[in-house]
Amino acid sequence: MAAPLGGRGAPHRPVLLEETIKFLAPERGGLFVDCTVGLGGHSEAILNSSQNTRVLGMDLDPAALAYTRQRLAPFGERFHAFQANFRALNAVLQQANERDPNGILVDLGVSSLQFDSPERGFSFRFDAPLDMRMDPTRGDTAADLLQQLPESEIARIIFEYGEERHSRRIARRIVECREQGKPITTTTELADLVRQAAGGHKRNQIHPATRTFQALRIAVNHELEGLGEFVESAVDLLIPNGRFAGISFHSLEDRILKRELKKLSGHCECPPRLPVCACGAREVVEVLTRRPVAPGFSEIDENPRARSAKLRACRKL
Repeated sequence: MAAPLGGRGAPHRPVLLEETIKFLAPERGGLFVDCTVGLGGHSEAILNSSQNTRVLGMDLDPAALAYTRQRLAPFGERFHAFQANFRALNAVLQQANERDPNGILVDLGVSSLQFDSPERGFSFRFDAPLDMRMDPTRGDTAADLLQQLPESEIARIIFEYGEERHSRRIARRIVECREQGKPITTTTELADLVRQAAGGHKRNQIHPATRTFQALRIAVNHELEGLGEFVESAVDLLIPNGRFAGISFHSLEDRILKRELKKLSGHCECPPRLPVCACGAREVVEVLTRRPVAPGFSEIDENPRARSAKLRACRKL
């Protein structure tokens, strides 16, 4: 994810840039796929690494793609962009008439362009419609979910995706508001409700609404659905010695990446007494990150949004 654009100038450096490029090793040349191209920071570094690299960039957000197409226009035919979810990787490769990628990157989460655009409704820093869709042209908004879902499901989403211990209290207040004919429709309304339900905001602590906003964003965009299958599919598409890198910003995302890479490195998780492996483990990759790589203090100081980032990578055998 790139950091704020400010006055729509040059973006901040993307998260874990040097570490990501090190594991992807794009100096080898060939095709690289940036499945969540965002503002194009990682793709630009890949293209700069060698004249023999090509990048296929994917993203759901049409605004981000428009910016990135302009940013990477100097690379000409070496960069092509498609509006698509990262899970559509195989379909996009077919559409682009491409095959055998040498590297695949997925940078999960939200770009700063989305966070810093008030009308998108991702942040409680602005009073705006409670939207949160990465593709603003389709699907239910966060406000729609809060209006339609039962209390138990709202509580589950906030607890499971946001790890918010006050999830039931927050869900109860949301449902009470809509039953009173005052549904939550703006970022400010939701942030104020969470602050009242979960307690005040102490200095040097994250805002009490942070986890709830994160949970709703994940639910609106179905961010965890099919992530494990995507990792397996991406590895299968790589050429031998090809690299896969995944950057996550949530413990559930990182858990899925860790589990899938372990399985693809041949680590069986079946019970010892099971006569045949049923978990699908197969030794097709070498895991390059024994532990997830996290940003250093200097990067976090420069870009606080990087603080929860974790990078995992592997090499196809």
